[in-house]
Amino acid sequence: MARVCEITGKKAMVGNNVSHAINKTKRKFNVNLVKKRFYIAEEDRWVTLRVSAKAIRTINKIGLAATLKKAKSKGLLK
Repeated sequence: MARVCEITGKKAMVGNNVSHAINKTKRKFNVNLVKKRFYIAEEDRWVTLRVSAKAIRTINKIGLAATLKKAKSKGLLK
């Protein structure tokens, strides 16, 4: 399974490790993903999503229904 947030679509970025001597080696910046259960009151059911920390903050701020609606409009959810 790819390390991609199901709400925001965030995924790993590529960058460099830079030593004191300014030698550069490739590295990967992974997303802070958490597997979390959410309750959808409108459908009276629980849903398990793999979301980033930022997505959890967004859900707390604007609500789960609005966040899911926005993600569906962006084409991130089916």
